[in-house]
Amino acid sequence: MMCTPSMGLIRVIVLFLSYSSTFILGGLLFVKPLRERNCVTMLDSFNIKYGKVIMAGMSLILLVIDATWLPGTLTGLGGTMSVVLDLPYSLCVWISAAVIIIYTLMGGLYSVAYTDIIQLVLILGGLSICAPFVMVSPHTLDISQTLMNNTLNAPWIGQPELKKTWIMIDNFLYFGVGGLGYQALHQRILAASSTTSAKISCFAAAFLILIFSIPSILIGAAAASTDWNQTTYGSPSPYERGEASQSLPIALQYLTPTSISIIGIGCVAAAVMSSADSALLSASSVFTNNIYKNILRPQASDRESQWAVRVSVVVVGLVGTSLTVVNNRIMVFWFLGFEVCYIIIFPELVCVLFFNISNGYGAIMGVLVALMLKLLSGDTLLGIEPVLHFPGCTLEDGVYVQYAPVKTISMLSTIAAILLFSYLASFLFNKGVLPEKWDVYKVKAQHSPVPLSPVGGAIEEEENEERNINNSE
Repeated sequence: MMCTPSMGLIRVIVLFLSYSSTFILGGLLFVKPLRERNCVTMLDSFNIKYGKVIMAGMSLILLVIDATWLPGTLTGLGGTMSVVLDLPYSLCVWISAAVIIIYTLMGGLYSVAYTDIIQLVLILGGLSICAPFVMVSPHTLDISQTLMNNTLNAPWIGQPELKKTWIMIDNFLYFGVGGLGYQALHQRILAASSTTSAKISCFAAAFLILIFSIPSILIGAAAASTDWNQTTYGSPSPYERGEASQSLPIALQYLTPTSISIIGIGCVAAAVMSSADSALLSASSVFTNNIYKNILRPQASDRESQWAVRVSVVVVGLVGTSLTVVNNRIMVFWFLGFEVCYIIIFPELVCVLFFNISNGYGAIMGVLVALMLKLLSGDTLLGIEPVLHFPGCTLEDGVYVQYAPVKTISMLSTIAAILLFSYLASFLFNKGVLPEKWDVYKVKAQHSPVPLSPVGGAIEEEENEERNINNSE
């Protein structure tokens, strides 16, 4: 992003702040209600309130999201290894996937915890070592001079347009709030030893992610300030070759000594492996706990459940790795999965945790409204033309571009639809407009005869008896 003129430093800061806000919101709002319900996965709350059918539907959505998230992370690692080690891209991807699947099978949640620790150490230490070598390269200009000036390349501060302000706000909420719809985040919250430790870990992560962004920002700024014609990489620049997403491994290979570039690739490998095993463990937890044990095999033993976890890790790993063959569509899968989390999973989770009025009918209508708005508002990545033209929608080069915060509008509309249809269904069944036999999700209030109040009744009888005794006396 630092090497892309339309993004630059401003968009990077927005991105990291949004990721940080994910952990802050998670610690403030979601830790306590999820842990109070004794959830194993976040979808257990759906099972408690809505039943198995809706829980199974949400589980399938999350499984697809995790399976499509995995190739995006593997592509990052495979591309880095391919550039630095000069190995075939597909070979690097499959080697990375094999390593991740094996140690996730062996360690489970412990492997995720340990690789997180390794990731923290390597990223902060490794990239902090690499950044000075990139910045002092003889082919790199002073980044303070290229921040605002158009020298070798476009200024790396970025060139945001005023008309895209709502899009930037939309993206901030999209990345910040959308992350709360991932089981990978909540599995750490639920695995903590106590509610207090879960909150502390969220707040610590929100702070550390900003600190850890500094070395990568400096390396990106140096890459955007480099005269690539003086390096063995040659002209044109990575951005002009369409390789801006590979700026980090390219900078490590061509602007640092070999030993330093190896340290850099170790940092990238640690970060990617931690993300990948989180996706694998998230998918296996959802499948085993919410589908296998709750629906397919309620009588499954602990040993059988462990094998279900192992099999699901392998299956999801192979499916996700196989999707890397469609290299030009991987990021489409990634962004689409994140958007589904933002406009469907997150609103559903908010309503199931914080609104007593929500019910199964509202949950189903919320999904339908979200999908309808997604299709009608259009999507440039999927090549869907917009039918709904929100304010600011303009025709550019024969394509309609939405400048309104479409994703946030869809998310808020989903919440509104869930609550509205939940209230409507409850009203219709409780007022007898719809017969009770149609009430699949049992939202009709059970009115039982009100028993006599033991307190009020007893007091009244005692007072009458005392009056009678006094009168007789």
